[in-house]
Amino acid sequence: MEITRTVLPDLYIIKPRVYEDERGYFLEKYRTELLMEEGLVYRFVQENQSLSLRGVIRGLHYQLAPYAQTKLVHAVSGEIWDVAVDLRSNSPTFGQWYGEILSGENHFQMYIPRGFAHGFSVLSDQAIVEYKCDQVYHPASERGITFNDPVMQIDWKTDPDKAVLSARDKRLPGLREAEMNFLYGQ
Repeated sequence: MEITRTVLPDLYIIKPRVYEDERGYFLEKYRTELLMEEGLVYRFVQENQSLSLRGVIRGLHYQLAPYAQTKLVHAVSGEIWDVAVDLRSNSPTFGQWYGEILSGENHFQMYIPRGFAHGFSVLSDQAIVEYKCDQVYHPASERGITFNDPVMQIDWKTDPDKAVLSARDKRLPGLREAEMNFLYGQ
């Protein structure tokens, strides 16, 4: 596996070695010791999966501390534009976002630490997305930011006027109004 830092501190892209032959392929998606060598969280306690159709945007979601989650996200099939936003109040990159294409073909994963919001848009006809979390889902601490916040200006790689959103995601506040309690370096 190749673990690469992004332009946002503590956010990584993980690229596995893929071994292909006439039978198909084999890859190693997760190895604790490699994450430990990079100083990354490696104890995950919950794994989630979603199926979404082209044009769906999920997010931007996060949980407040002390229930904040580190996530390890990948697309099992299809293609998504995966986005993480730094919400750590004293971070030099607060409010900045990073996006990466994750697909069933490239097998990339995004490692998203606590203190980041996460969302994705579906670029293929459908996509199955899985993500591991180091904290269980805690409904009372669930928060989010609207996908089309004018401050962040995220390019979702899809027509925002045709985006398919959940009822909850349609009501999310902007970055300046959102509740968050994260500090950089903690």
